[in-house]
Amino acid sequence: MRTIHLILCLFFLVYISCQTTPEEKTTQSLAKTVKFTTNDYEDLVTLFKEWRTFEKPPLINGVPDYTKTTFEKRWPQFIELQQSLTAIDTANWSVANKVDWMIVWAEMNGYDFNHRILKPWTRDPAFYKTVWTYRSDVPAHEGPTHHATTELWTYTFPLSSAERARLINDLKVIGPLNQQAKQNLTGNARDLWIAGIRDIETQAKDLAALKEEPSLQDDTTLVSLIDECIASTQNLASWLTTEAKSKTGPSGIGKENYTWYLQHVHLVPLSWEDEVMLLKRELARAWSSLKLEEHKNRDLPKLKDADSPEAYKALAEAASKSLLTFLEEQDIVSVKPYFETALNEHLGSYVPKEKRNFFWIGAHYDPRPLYSHFYHWFELARMDNEPNESEIRRGPLLYNIFDSRNEGVATAVEEMFMQAGLYEDSLRTKEIVYILIAQRAARGLGSLYAHANQMTMEEAGGIHSEYTPRGWMKTEKDLLIFEQHLYLRQPGYGTSYITGKYLMENALAEYARIRESQNKDFVLKEFFDTLNAMGNIPMALGQWQMTGSNDHLNRIVE
Repeated sequence: MRTIHLILCLFFLVYISCQTTPEEKTTQSLAKTVKFTTNDYEDLVTLFKEWRTFEKPPLINGVPDYTKTTFEKRWPQFIELQQSLTAIDTANWSVANKVDWMIVWAEMNGYDFNHRILKPWTRDPAFYKTVWTYRSDVPAHEGPTHHATTELWTYTFPLSSAERARLINDLKVIGPLNQQAKQNLTGNARDLWIAGIRDIETQAKDLAALKEEPSLQDDTTLVSLIDECIASTQNLASWLTTEAKSKTGPSGIGKENYTWYLQHVHLVPLSWEDEVMLLKRELARAWSSLKLEEHKNRDLPKLKDADSPEAYKALAEAASKSLLTFLEEQDIVSVKPYFETALNEHLGSYVPKEKRNFFWIGAHYDPRPLYSHFYHWFELARMDNEPNESEIRRGPLLYNIFDSRNEGVATAVEEMFMQAGLYEDSLRTKEIVYILIAQRAARGLGSLYAHANQMTMEEAGGIHSEYTPRGWMKTEKDLLIFEQHLYLRQPGYGTSYITGKYLMENALAEYARIRESQNKDFVLKEFFDTLNAMGNIPMALGQWQMTGSNDHLNRIVE
């Protein structure tokens, strides 16, 4: 393993010499002496804390400062942090500790990539969305967000005095940050710009809804502040609309940048070309499997959708019970007491047929495929109830680095639970599982072409829509726009469902192969419990820790 460490250090030095500008090389000479030269894991933990403190930008006018001048001024300090990381000798560490080192390495690569290429504060108007009304189903919000968001879902009304003060402080960010956005947004990424206006307009609507909260009606101070936030947000949206007329450039980051980001930030050992091939294969497999299932089931009655709130409620409650009972009785995973609560908070409600989007169409026939994907909520509940012993893994990893793990596992278990026998009582439900896989492969494939600048966001959405079976992506356009916009904003996210599924399947295969070579039984429950205990880390790192082999990472470190 010392060889791997030396390779990483060599890669870092070559990378720095190749990627920096003459000006950046000059500033690097001003960096302080490297701090850590020991092989103590606690040095990594200390450095991690320093890194996370640094990663939060300083404040200007009370809000995070994303100006070009401030980024350039802070660059030497970032280089020092990178050098401190590569100076730590991990040769004699446990695999788990080496994995933690790789997590910090990947996060620092993410900061560097954002600084050089992605630049959401410059190219992406949606970066300046402040108000969020819901908790993400993954460890952090999907896509780039700024560091001072207002998480309305964390508030309970009527507000206590302390919570009222917190909300006021949160909302005070909106006006100055919107002003800074006008200064910083100098990019020319047309699709990102156009689609981002929608996010800012939505913020104005969410603020207007907040203003109508009954318990706030007599709070003139808070209502006045909300009015100011609405006006500021509408002003930003108007400015973006005017500026949009001059935006003509591509929004994708290109194949080479995409591959570098995929491998060195999200630690997915694949290239842009690999992902195209993999998603094409999964799309074809899902469609052909669907048609074979339909043929096999041709004499069975078709599934009937829930046609009333009462019917949906009964269906959802039965589906939740069925899934949890299956997981426990069939020894799939250790079902914790908080699983039921986590799932039942997200069962959804009846949606009239004409208003259902892709996911709720299937859920009104049988919610269990969707609830299998809600494995997400088990993972978030685990973070809340059983924090990981590693401080580095305890909270959300930055830059959506968790996507191959969280989205990949949630997608993988849809099919794994089916193969393990979940739908023996409803064979036609298997058809829904293959429709889900096809949709995720189609939307990811479109996002790959968009990042290669071979398609516009709208054209990528065409693949997403046309290659989803039964026309289920043609019923409600908001989901299509939301998903393709997110994937253009966050490279690798649109493909992470299928590539993460592949990586999980590969991890299971390697884990089982090694067990077999040691004349040991493969126990599915042990596999899932081991995976869960490692936390929300990239799937490739999970395989390394689970199997002790990191051969699959050679492509990244070399």
